[in-house]
Amino acid sequence: MTTHQEWKQRAESLSIDGRAFIAGQRCTAASNETFNTLNPATGKVLAEVALCDASDLERAVVAAREAFESGVWSKAAPAHRKAVLSRLAQLIEEHAEELSLLETLDAGKPIGECLALDIPEAAACIRWHAEVTDKRYDALSPSGSNVVSMITREPIGVVGAVLPWNFPALMLAWKIGPILSVGNSVIVKPAAQTSLSTLRIADLALEAGVPAGVFSVVTGSGQVVGQGLGYHPDVDLIAFTGSTETGKRFLHYSADTNLKRVVLECGGKNPQIILPDVANLDTVAEQAVAAAFWNMGENCSSGSRMLVPSSMKAALLEKMLAVLEGWKLGDPLDPEVKVGALIEQRHYEKVLGHIEQAKAEGAHLVCGGNAVLVETGGWFVEPTIFDNVTPQMSIAVEEVFGPVLSVIEYTDVEEAIRIANDTCYGLAASLWTDNVNNAHKVAARIRAGTVTVNCFGEGDLSTPFGGFKQSGFGGRDKSVYAHDQYCELKTTWLKLD
Repeated sequence: MTTHQEWKQRAESLSIDGRAFIAGQRCTAASNETFNTLNPATGKVLAEVALCDASDLERAVVAAREAFESGVWSKAAPAHRKAVLSRLAQLIEEHAEELSLLETLDAGKPIGECLALDIPEAAACIRWHAEVTDKRYDALSPSGSNVVSMITREPIGVVGAVLPWNFPALMLAWKIGPILSVGNSVIVKPAAQTSLSTLRIADLALEAGVPAGVFSVVTGSGQVVGQGLGYHPDVDLIAFTGSTETGKRFLHYSADTNLKRVVLECGGKNPQIILPDVANLDTVAEQAVAAAFWNMGENCSSGSRMLVPSSMKAALLEKMLAVLEGWKLGDPLDPEVKVGALIEQRHYEKVLGHIEQAKAEGAHLVCGGNAVLVETGGWFVEPTIFDNVTPQMSIAVEEVFGPVLSVIEYTDVEEAIRIANDTCYGLAASLWTDNVNNAHKVAARIRAGTVTVNCFGEGDLSTPFGGFKQSGFGGRDKSVYAHDQYCELKTTWLKLD
């Protein structure tokens, strides 16, 4: 295993290219302007990234449309697209250490997590969608012997993919896997905080054989590039992952322009419900800690609300605190670290503000609650647990998107279900029970796109991911269901003599 010191040496010698990727090549912004991307663990400048504007975006859209209409990708044999995407997955695996290092430096994520999960899962996602490419069949309708009625899928055209900063490479894969599999062109707008791994994967896509213009990465601000994609009349669909507030704007952009399709995966305030019949709290404690503090809580499916019977709370909290002792916080380049840095100064201050507000509203601080390692210049916050939280407190209502867990007591299962569903969100939930009847009955009543039972997770690549209510709109990530949302459905009616 590469040591902490070795990762630091690699980071110091790393050469980073922050130029955009448009029409099959790296390029500076038309204005030659750049912006700084910062290392969350140090607060220092990591690299300069192209600050693209409307003219850069226009060039990417024109290239994407030309590539689409030429048929070089959209009309290519599915087996060919499969082979190219499979090669891209292989190249991501071959460059896993480089991509993991970029992800750690740019996003503050622990290097161990990037190596074990983010980058391997990104490659696996693209390979999974590659395999689907030549295995889906279209249909004939039962319309009678005097017609042939074909129902076929066609790629929708030019797709804009607007990404979040919490899982840069993995969320890129969730988008481009199905988008490219069905034959679309795609323009990716990475989060301004985390552009580097996306740009490097674009290089690898070209090497794998994705034609110029089919996959571009336009870096810059959400106000210019993201909004520009939303308003552009020659973009056929927007796929967005991020906050609900920003996601709603894309619906306005669509309504004000060409009624482009919009697929949104947005926020969550996800409950973990521990039922009274659970006997083994050790496993619950391990999974509950992971649900709340994995990726520093910067996760839309984070289990940030724990609903627990009063009689079980003390024992469960004791076990969770013991588990947390093994969650080392520190330099993300240390392979033993499990809690890295928050993404940026503004978000760091927001999370600390939520903690202070929870204290002011009367929540009891069980552990954490402090900014730490301030001498590094980085943005580190301890894993934080509050109990005596009521469902009306801001900490139980608002999406903190940080390492903060609210513990809420309930008296009976009906109350637990009511509290779990009392949110504008509906992305994910976890349920803990030793009774299979309770598992089915309670899970069916939770208003969430994914409900895990006796574990924390998001399913696998074969299961759709997305939310109810204000957590999602227009479709799902992952699974074969993600393919259909990037297609138009066509009926061809042939009258026979």
